[in-house]
Amino acid sequence: MNYNKLALVILPLTLTACSSIFTAKPTTQMAKPNILLIVSDDQGYADHGKTLADVNTPNIDKLAQQGVLFKQAYATSPICNASRMGLMTGQYQQKQGTFWYGGPGLNDATIPTMAEVLKDNGYTNGYVGKFHFGKTQLKNHARRDFPLNHGFDYFYGFEGGRKHYLNHKESVEAAFLQSKKKHKQAGQSLAQGPMWINRQLVDQEGFATELFGKQAIQFMQQNNDKPFFLKLAFNAVHNFTHQIPEHELKRRGLKGYRDWDPAKEDYRTWYVGSRMPNNDEGRAQYLAQLELLDSEIGKVINYLDESGLRQNTLVIYISDNGGSTPIYANNGHLRGSKYTLYEGGIRIPMIISWPDSIPTGKQRNDIVSTLDILPTLCAYISGCTLDKTDGINIQQALKGGETLERDYLVWDTNHEVAVRQGDWKLKIAKPSSQRHAKYEMVDIEVGTFLYNLKSDPSERNDLSQAHPEKLQALQVLYQQWRSKI
Repeated sequence: MNYNKLALVILPLTLTACSSIFTAKPTTQMAKPNILLIVSDDQGYADHGKTLADVNTPNIDKLAQQGVLFKQAYATSPICNASRMGLMTGQYQQKQGTFWYGGPGLNDATIPTMAEVLKDNGYTNGYVGKFHFGKTQLKNHARRDFPLNHGFDYFYGFEGGRKHYLNHKESVEAAFLQSKKKHKQAGQSLAQGPMWINRQLVDQEGFATELFGKQAIQFMQQNNDKPFFLKLAFNAVHNFTHQIPEHELKRRGLKGYRDWDPAKEDYRTWYVGSRMPNNDEGRAQYLAQLELLDSEIGKVINYLDESGLRQNTLVIYISDNGGSTPIYANNGHLRGSKYTLYEGGIRIPMIISWPDSIPTGKQRNDIVSTLDILPTLCAYISGCTLDKTDGINIQQALKGGETLERDYLVWDTNHEVAVRQGDWKLKIAKPSSQRHAKYEMVDIEVGTFLYNLKSDPSERNDLSQAHPEKLQALQVLYQQWRSKI
């Protein structure tokens, strides 16, 4: 076993708005840390810790106590495919043409991914779970989006926005699609097909969250004698959270909710029935998935402890975007949901833990972004350099130093825009936002708004008329940013 390796755990960070040349300045105790990046899916901002009485996440909470929890961390987008591009490149995904769903994905080979940077620095890289960057192409493993084509050595998982939690067989998916066609039904797939194992699609048995946890441990066991990077991207707690193992439904006293059957009902009727406020077990189903996710995270961290790797592993925990309130996620005092550029759509939990290297039990209010993860990792690796990044190195915050300095962050979905600079936030929603809001069952107020997040974190008091100079300044920042994309 190589005891020069360090294990790194990272939680969600906030966006930065300006690109820069970045060169790492490694500390004396680091060589090449192992890196474990854990990503949850659509988790509510308030759905961890002891903020809410109904939330039980002891392993995530323990991880926060073993590291630093950032209270103002951001994803680069309010939806998963776009935000995952920003995370994986440390650059705004709009540079590669992705603003919303269905974008071109990781199409620019001149923008290196996190895996490519780490591979160039001697890492063996594993990807377990969900990958979703551009338009879904379920059986195409030749494009750059596919994990083995942008720096990963091993892949177990699936492509797309969602995955059925219980069904993972080609025959099940084929029968569903045949029924959908026979009954001339429009609507989304339940994604019941097989998992990728490297470049092969293979039928699987089991609960997806548990399968991903087991594969993560297996990858670390097989690569514990070399520096490794593991991205563990759970699909929990993405819809459809009613897909819970039968024994768990019984244990929790839940009746569950039906999967869509194209022979019996149209998709929209079924879809609306599964979402807030129509599913009377919706919150309980969501919390069950969250607790099962937390349990698997605990098993993964326990493996690091028991194997002696924990001291040498940097662990990061984030969610991919804000909590999805239509599936009963809770964003606490934050306004909005996934799909929106209110704080509830883009602010995420972020935890970074590294025994004896990062202070424990700390909470910070620095503005951080998932864009910051790659430059920060690079800073912990001797000799690692980045030609360009839109993120910043947040080591200063992780060492307990002064509040981080950053210029501004930008979000752009084409139908909504947001800019944050200090405590001020510009938010613009175009009329076209209403089509998306109606479909996803969320609220978006059309117009141009200015909020002070320090005095008004819930974004209820529009100050655009009281501070026209600040409104104009942020609009100029956005135009300057957009002109460089």
